[in-house]
Amino acid sequence: MKPFKKFFAALLALTMTLSLAACGGASDDTAAEGDGSGEGEATMYKIGISQYGEHGSLDNCREGFLQGLEQAGLVEGTDFEIHYENAGFDDSIATQIGQTFSAEGVDLMVGIATPSAVACYAAAEDKNIPVIFTAITDPVGAHLDAGNITGTSDVLPVAGQLELIRELQPHAKTIGIVYMTSEANSVYSIGVYEELAADYGFAIESVGVTAQSEVTQAVDTLISRGVDCLSNLTDNTVVGVLPAILEKTNEAGIPVYGSEVEQVKLGCVAGAGLDYVKLGIQTGLMAAKVLTGEATCEDLPYEIIEDYDLYINSEALDAMGIAVPEELAQTAVEAAA
Repeated sequence: MKPFKKFFAALLALTMTLSLAACGGASDDTAAEGDGSGEGEATMYKIGISQYGEHGSLDNCREGFLQGLEQAGLVEGTDFEIHYENAGFDDSIATQIGQTFSAEGVDLMVGIATPSAVACYAAAEDKNIPVIFTAITDPVGAHLDAGNITGTSDVLPVAGQLELIRELQPHAKTIGIVYMTSEANSVYSIGVYEELAADYGFAIESVGVTAQSEVTQAVDTLISRGVDCLSNLTDNTVVGVLPAILEKTNEAGIPVYGSEVEQVKLGCVAGAGLDYVKLGIQTGLMAAKVLTGEATCEDLPYEIIEDYDLYINSEALDAMGIAVPEELAQTAVEAAA
């Protein structure tokens, strides 16, 4: 029996050695895979960006956001990867995008424009995924001002716009506005226009729509009412068909004022508006703090970007027979296409 005992003891020792080696190997492999336990490991953050639709100002927000991350020292492909989706101005698709990001377990969701931000927040809430928004005029009205969410607001400089219109059209009396009735930002902005218009000698004629297909008909209605000009909001549904709007207003000889530089480039005569690349950069800087653990969304109240520029499209102004006062010509930014 002694030889058997010796053999059994040797076999047991060998088994224990192999088991310990196997345990050690699993630990090393796990650390190498980046489970967060390895000292000095680089973290690759997964960021889901949901953009409500494709047009100049929202594209600029996204581009600025990436610049903001880079300014914060994060490098795409090394520190973070982007999962970008476009909802095509469709609320149901925006909802699906948010749910997809949630299922993927992204580290951060970014909602560009209100419907995308709302959809991301609804999808992220159960998993407590932080959400950063941008290009939202009224975060309070959209119920995005509390919780694991923050971002930047693009409140329109309505007083600046009214002052600009008065300077370029000293005899104008009525401003027409088309807006989406379900867009909280637009409803808010209409209220501001109506509150301030009389201070500049204007009346507001507004027509609400419930779908993008109704926008050009609403423009026809405003033209028939004899408005002196149109002022375009940052309403994504309306901005999405701005070329069709301008075709009608140009034919009628009615100038349209944009609310940001890309609208002026498309053919609006002028506008008081924000720089959406700068808006995106500020959003990216905030997102970097949340990703790296420097701050939580709750630590960072949403920020209102109030600085704006005056933009003019000289070609469009000339076509309308509108002369630019010398002082305005010296201070405004030319925004021709």
